Amino acid sequence: MSRAIVLAAGKGTRMKSAQPKVLHDLCGRPMLWYVLEALRATGIDEILVVCNAELEPLLAPFGVRCVVQTPQRGTGHAVQVALAALEPRDETVVVAYGDMPLVDATIFEDVQATVDADAGTALGLVTARMPLPSSFGRVVRNEATVKKIVEFRDATTAERAIEEMNAGIYAFDERALRAVIGQLTDKNAQGELYLTDTVSLLVAASYRVVPVLAVDYRLVLGVNDRAELATACATMNERLCREHMRNGVTIVDPATTYLEPEVIIGADSIVRPNTSIGGASVLGERTRIGPNARLYNARLGDDVIVTESVVLDSAIGARSRVGPFAHLRGGNELGSDVHIGDFVEVKNSRLANGVKANHHAYLGDATIGENTNIGAGTITCNYDGVNKNATTIGRDVFIGSNSSLVAPVTIGDGASTGAGTVVIRDVAAGDRVVGNPARSIGAKKAAT
Repeated sequence: MSRAIVLAAGKGTRMKSAQPKVLHDLCGRPMLWYVLEALRATGIDEILVVCNAELEPLLAPFGVRCVVQTPQRGTGHAVQVALAALEPRDETVVVAYGDMPLVDATIFEDVQATVDADAGTALGLVTARMPLPSSFGRVVRNEATVKKIVEFRDATTAERAIEEMNAGIYAFDERALRAVIGQLTDKNAQGELYLTDTVSLLVAASYRVVPVLAVDYRLVLGVNDRAELATACATMNERLCREHMRNGVTIVDPATTYLEPEVIIGADSIVRPNTSIGGASVLGERTRIGPNARLYNARLGDDVIVTESVVLDSAIGARSRVGPFAHLRGGNELGSDVHIGDFVEVKNSRLANGVKANHHAYLGDATIGENTNIGAGTITCNYDGVNKNATTIGRDVFIGSNSSLVAPVTIGDGASTGAGTVVIRDVAAGDRVVGNPARSIGAKKAAT
């Protein structure tokens, strides 16, 4: 097995933020999350994050160990601090940066595969051909192996003309790394301990250092400011859209569709422009989403349509229709064949199969039975100034336009309210009520 050291102690001053750089959001997840997920996808079983004092208390949700680097004396010193906190093992240790969210598991796998101390290879490092000028460290080769890495500030004019640069991703044989890490010095332009100096130290110890060339330099760029964060976000979003499209989802305009990792979208679904889908959203097959829709932690059955609406923390059953301009929030459970129309808000409610609320209504803390129709302008008056109260509506109920249902209240199966009715007491099954306050006008006569 392998383990990893993630360097995340930098202050990220160019972000101009009180928030640690590696926790800035990229497509719904912190940058650090992507690095950790990519490492874990390669089978790495232990990750140690080298952080600063501000970041340390914020790392608990990531399930990793951390060690504080203080004072901060460069990347080589950061790895020294990490190794001091780790029990020695006879295995590979990957070193990566926490601000490189676009690095995928393939890159980590490729660099680990190069390490074979028995065959003389103690280090694999990722390189990239980058456009000049660039401040990245230059890779000085000895044909197929690396001779040394020269940091930009210490490079000669000839070395600065080299296009192959150090991407900052390493896989070391741990025994060899521990043997040379203590030999680092700060005799350089920055007065720091450079991890890159381990290359020449390993070469001097007769080890081979093997370069692994990245297919696209943009995938191994770190994020240093908010402009670079936006660029990385666009690249990640493009990657996510492409993955779904290759799995049978039509995304009409990927440039205006915003997805988060771990979203599941069923085959033959169509996502139209200006739509965002995030959180733990799971969409069934043949769904039709957008345009102008926002879904977060949404669970949709097959053949659901959501148009120009917001669905948050809610489940919607098969063949249901939502929108346009509807708002579902806060723990709703909608059955199959439910219709929620324009300017309808639903909060913390349970709507059974076939319920319809097609126009201008508010349904909060309500339970509604099958095939009930909610008229335009209806509201459940669920808040009494202190508590939220429940409204229970039975099956096959007809709620007339502009009805106000003052909770807590129950309306029985088959009952109905006239337009403008204010219901302040329970309504019996089959009864008809009208007025303010509601009064009974008798049960509806059966058809002859």
